Amino acid sequence: MIRLMPGDTMTQPTEPIESRWSFPPVHTADDNGLVGAGADLEPGTLLMAYKNGLFPMPLGETLGWWSPDPRGVLPLSYLKVGKSLRRSCKEFEIRIDCRFDKVIDLCANPSRPHGWINNEIREAYLKLHELGWAHSVETWQNGELCGGLYGVAIGAFFAGESMFHSAPNASKVALVALVDAMKMTGGALIDIQWNTPHLESLGAIEIGRDKYIEMLTEATQRPMADVWCQPMNFKMIDS
Repeated sequence: MIRLMPGDTMTQPTEPIESRWSFPPVHTADDNGLVGAGADLEPGTLLMAYKNGLFPMPLGETLGWWSPDPRGVLPLSYLKVGKSLRRSCKEFEIRIDCRFDKVIDLCANPSRPHGWINNEIREAYLKLHELGWAHSVETWQNGELCGGLYGVAIGAFFAGESMFHSAPNASKVALVALVDAMKMTGGALIDIQWNTPHLESLGAIEIGRDKYIEMLTEATQRPMADVWCQPMNFKMIDS
């Protein structure tokens, strides 16, 4: 679906200061997937959490750390692209990390239902982005940002956090571009946390926590997918 045209410069993310916290084992999660509460959102804490199968979301006035069972994932080979979405793919320009700050702000729009991205979350992921661990995949049309997603990349693993669109299919096209780019540059696993009918229609599935941890461990120990380390231009093509 896309053609990648890599640049010449390769970079690697910067290792953060090690976290002063430790997390309970994921198998201690309650029925809702909550493992613990508290800690902080420093880069070292966030990366340690993701590597251990956890992700943060606000929990009242504090911070919750979650590991749901079953876990939603999108195997790269499972992506479903219907005819309408395939046509839409050719209507957008794809960019990586061009406006990460804008993507997270649009994902955090308070008018959206079930919003959870507060200012503390925003600042934490901006720090991760500056260090080279958090990334955005963006869809542009006529010079305007009209859709995208952001998440955290560790090795061949990508944890999708949120997505938005202001034009039809714009966020779905960003997901198609993410999957295709990961396939072509060494990616292995996309985590979507909780599955939804919307993501299931695109190929997402649920797997047990033990299987997820096994896949996560293997993916995070692989080299970083090149798409996050090397400037690339994207061109949508017929497949």
